[in-house]
Amino acid sequence: MTDYKTLIDAETWAFIEKTNSYYPPDTIDSTIEQQRAIYDRMCREFFAGYPDGVAAETTTIAGSIPIRIYRNATPNKAATVLYIHGGGFILGGLDSHDDVCAELCARTGFDVVSVDYRLAPEHLHPAAFDDALAAFEWAAGTYDCPVVLCGDSAGGNLCAAVAHATRGHAKKPIGQVLIYPGLGGDRSKGSYLRHADAPMLTVRDLEFYKHIRTGGVDRTGDVKLYPLADADFTNLPPTVLITAQCDPLSSDGEAYRDRVLAAGGRAYWFEEPGLVHGYLRARHTVGRARASFSRIVEAVSVLGKGDWIW
Repeated sequence: MTDYKTLIDAETWAFIEKTNSYYPPDTIDSTIEQQRAIYDRMCREFFAGYPDGVAAETTTIAGSIPIRIYRNATPNKAATVLYIHGGGFILGGLDSHDDVCAELCARTGFDVVSVDYRLAPEHLHPAAFDDALAAFEWAAGTYDCPVVLCGDSAGGNLCAAVAHATRGHAKKPIGQVLIYPGLGGDRSKGSYLRHADAPMLTVRDLEFYKHIRTGGVDRTGDVKLYPLADADFTNLPPTVLITAQCDPLSSDGEAYRDRVLAAGGRAYWFEEPGLVHGYLRARHTVGRARASFSRIVEAVSVLGKGDWIW
């Protein structure tokens, strides 16, 4: 048994307890509609507002995909960020990660485009991927600067899938920053075993989300669903993966890094000690999460400039 009392500090425990007060661990047993209502309420409770100098505009692209564009009063035109939110492919939208995107815009100066992809079970795989790809193609075609992909959890999965699908494009992503992503790793080893019952996310949760996203259909080998299933890891954009130690998904970051490096690419993986899945919402209250968010901002900034420091 993993001793979380030792691994997780008091600040992070306070964050876990606050999260659980709004989004109890047994929420997964509720209906999808109830889960969304509970999740949206939790997001509102953690909303930190916009930094000074950031404005946002909500619009629609590709006929039906809502996006929100964040702009800095002192813009950095070197790159644009396409942000894809987490939520298990069934939760979240433009509001769930609104303040995260605003802060990313404020601290990098880049325009940030957040995409409201279609959710399961109303829209099964590959609907979310199709929307994420369409949003990337819109951003790449609209902006004169290159695009950095950035996403957390389910959004990290979609970013990686887009990176694999677009590596042959003339305007392929200049980099990707994947935050505690689920990439379809081997569930028989590593963090999937060590942290199967971790606070904030369990293997049972992962199985639930996978079943909902696919409609229960076996999609083994589908790279759009499981980027780690790809047989070819060449020509991918420089990649930074940042995961949480106390998270069953952490080993996916290590595995993806290893595959990219083995194919001759650039990849860096950092496992945040003592942090849990979803810690982005703790970036103002937990020292470890605050430091991690600064690492994320730095990674986006560096990749957006076409540099590599790792």
